[in-house]
Amino acid sequence: MKYGVHAGLWMARWTDDVAPIMRTVAELGFDGVEISLLGMTDERAESLGALARSHGLEITCSDGLAPNADITSADANVRKAGVDYLRWAIRTTAKIGSGSLAGVVYAPWGVFDPGRKAERAAYAAEAFAALDGDLNACGVKLGIEAINRFETDLVNTAREATEIAEASSSDCVGVLLDTYHLNMEEKDISAAIASTGDKLVHFHVSENDRGVPGSGHLPWSDVRDGLGRAGYCGWIVAEIFVIAGNPSSADLNIWRNIEPDATDAARRSLAFMRKTFG
Repeated sequence: MKYGVHAGLWMARWTDDVAPIMRTVAELGFDGVEISLLGMTDERAESLGALARSHGLEITCSDGLAPNADITSADANVRKAGVDYLRWAIRTTAKIGSGSLAGVVYAPWGVFDPGRKAERAAYAAEAFAALDGDLNACGVKLGIEAINRFETDLVNTAREATEIAEASSSDCVGVLLDTYHLNMEEKDISAAIASTGDKLVHFHVSENDRGVPGSGHLPWSDVRDGLGRAGYCGWIVAEIFVIAGNPSSADLNIWRNIEPDATDAARRSLAFMRKTFG
């Protein structure tokens, strides 16, 4: 396994300077840092990649879609804008020097349209199929994240994410699972993780309150068992958000401090990840 942490843990805004965060992440002993592509430019991408390498870190990337670039829209022009945006995101991920791009890449976060769910899933799969050449050329794996019902109506479960990945017929399209969301949506966490098999390309951990893994009630032995049954040995990234009062905290509904100190939370997360997953 490789262990990473999302830079958003320390960010007041998604566009904050990542340079001091990288130094902290490296000092803590993580293998890598996950960076959102929100606000990313070509120049910044190249400099971030070089900076990460100077700290001995690898980078994984996360991203999402805006309403005017929704690959599930009924409007063909909006769908095209979404595919064009994801092409940029794939190229930018490669420019940073990363081979991993994942997140809510199938529809805008917080947009609900349950009456068109089947149609939207088909459009998402069609878009990912169209991106297969770009993903192969750039050496990037795309992970479809299953998130909870309060954030989307389209992909809530491991099965729904896997079905879209499989429908794309692209070996470069897979699934991202996150224990925070699994805890809400899956009756059997181990079975849900195991069911993704070789489609599982990325994995996020946090506790039931989105804090330090191991500090709450999540069944971590089931998580470990599911990853083993899926044959997963890739990135495990602590996507924890614990500090209230920042603009980015409001985006994630963090209304109170889950932990008093972000760096200490990251340190404890890494210790737990190593102990739990080896």
